[in-house]
Amino acid sequence: GCDSSLNLTSQKATDVVDGIFRCLRDIARARMHMKQFNSIHNTGSNTHQASGSFFSLCASYKPLLKQVVEEICNPDRPDPVDIEHMSSGLTDLLKTGFSMFMKVNRPHPGDHPLLIIFMVGGVTVSEVKIVKDLVATRKPGTQVIVLSSALLTPHSAVELLFATDRLQPDADI
Repeated sequence: GCDSSLNLTSQKATDVVDGIFRCLRDIARARMHMKQFNSIHNTGSNTHQASGSFFSLCASYKPLLKQVVEEICNPDRPDPVDIEHMSSGLTDLLKTGFSMFMKVNRPHPGDHPLLIIFMVGGVTVSEVKIVKDLVATRKPGTQVIVLSSALLTPHSAVELLFATDRLQPDADI
């Protein structure tokens, strides 16, 4: 609602910043039901700097796609909490049905030699590289196909994040 910096008021700037934080809270709320993949922000502890003059808060960013692939390629193989196996045939349906009566382990996503990942909303080139590197080191021999609704750039990611209608964004991709 502001066509130039001359028309910018404190109230207009406050409204925009409030809208940005409201949008970010909505995105975080979309993952609240997840037990394992509910955050991409890992806060560290306060660490004392060598100079002794100040403290800094260590925090790290861990992309959701990286978290999912790490879980799939986990050599300890716990049952994935937020990743659900979908039965694909009659044999799988029978196994799933009998699992109610007997102790039957669900198939792990890392059991299959082909991993197909589809990212709704878009994926960045760096995320695709992370997936490639993780699978190559932790699960060699597994073929990975990463599909997405868009290839994101930093500019297009911000545009999509703050698009007025996220289902039909107004970004030029």
